[in-house]
Amino acid sequence: MAEQLKTFYTEKVVPKLMEQFEYGNIHQAPKLVKVTVNRGLGEASQNAKALEASVAEIATITGQRPVVTRAKKAIAGFKIRQGMPVGTMVTLRSTRMYAFLNRLINLTLPRIRDFRGVSPKSFDGRGNYTLGLREQLIFPEIEYDSIDQIRGMDVTIVTSANTDEEGRALLKELGMPFREN
Repeated sequence: MAEQLKTFYTEKVVPKLMEQFEYGNIHQAPKLVKVTVNRGLGEASQNAKALEASVAEIATITGQRPVVTRAKKAIAGFKIRQGMPVGTMVTLRSTRMYAFLNRLINLTLPRIRDFRGVSPKSFDGRGNYTLGLREQLIFPEIEYDSIDQIRGMDVTIVTSANTDEEGRALLKELGMPFREN
C-alpha cells in the first residue's frame, strides 16, 4: 500500500511539479520528509492509564510505538512538575510515512462527519502542513468499545518545499482533499 503512493509520487507527481514550477533538476521537486503525529495529554500527570491508552492508540494508528514527551519546565497553574509526562509523539519516515499518509488521505479523512476538505491555510510558511484531528474514532483501526475517552491529535507533514505554494501543490497532487474557500 505504501509502495503505491511512493511510485505514484515518482511517476506522476514529480513530472507535474517539474512542469508547474519549471525546475531544471528532478531533485528540486519538493518531496515528503517526515510525518509526525503528536497528542498532548494534560491529564497524563494525574492519570497514568490515560497515558498508556494514548500510547496504545497511537501505536495502533501509526504502526510505530510513540515516545512519551515530558514537561521541560514546571508550571504551577497546570499542576505540572518538570519531567512529568505531558503527551505522546511519533515520527514516521519512508515506508511507514507513505503507508500512514495513504490511509489518512484515502480512508480516514473521508470518514469525518460533514467533511468538506481540509483547510488550505494550515501551512507554516516553509511548505509544511499541520492538520488537527478532533477524535481518534475516524481511524478504521480504532474500535469504538476499546476507547475510554475521545482525544484529538495533530498530524504534521514535513516537506522539502521552500514555499507554501510548492507544499500545497505537492500535497494536492498526492490527493490531499483541500477545501475550496
